[in-house]
Amino acid sequence: MNRKTAIRSIIASLAASSMLLAGCDTMSPTQKGTAAGAGIGAIGGAAIDAATGGRGGTGAVVGGAIGAVVGNIWSKRQEERKQAMEQATKGTGVEVTRTADNQLKLNVPNDISFDVNSANIKPELRAVLDPFANSLRGDPNARLSIVGHTDSTGSDAINNPLSLQRAQSVRDYLAGHGVAAGRIDTSGRGEREPVADNNTESGRAKNRRVEMFIREPGQS
Repeated sequence: MNRKTAIRSIIASLAASSMLLAGCDTMSPTQKGTAAGAGIGAIGGAAIDAATGGRGGTGAVVGGAIGAVVGNIWSKRQEERKQAMEQATKGTGVEVTRTADNQLKLNVPNDISFDVNSANIKPELRAVLDPFANSLRGDPNARLSIVGHTDSTGSDAINNPLSLQRAQSVRDYLAGHGVAAGRIDTSGRGEREPVADNNTESGRAKNRRVEMFIREPGQS
């Protein structure tokens, strides 16, 4: 790859990254970190091509793959936060996991978070959010995404705003406990992302949930 071609590749990568970011509203939190990392990696890959003469034509591909991995970092603080939240949520039904793209995910079932057709936070959820807020206040690098979900009962006209209102209620609670609101994104997915069969009561109960994703971006 000659220098002019390398420059064109870098410009193309920048444009692709811009389009990815512009489309973030339609992406899940797990996809966001990976997409941003892949864009960064592709730009770095173009630089690799420029430095190596593009041998094999793999710079952008390798860079994109690396970027997808390092879009978020799994720090010692993240691991400690995961362990602390596992202890704090023991016996509540909350699932605490590390995602493939290095986000800490809390899956909060509806039975401890909100009453049916309500966006008012239950006391049981406050008991989960209080230690979560404590872990976030001292970490300026952390970013949080909150996603509300419903089951398939009811119409989109009801489910979509309700799922968003629930996510916003969690955001407002955390903000009221010292977490900067500017570090928190919220979205409502309605019934569009079920994790269980909506034809059964147990499946619908699993689909009524709030998911919280906390990430530490590898790039500022």
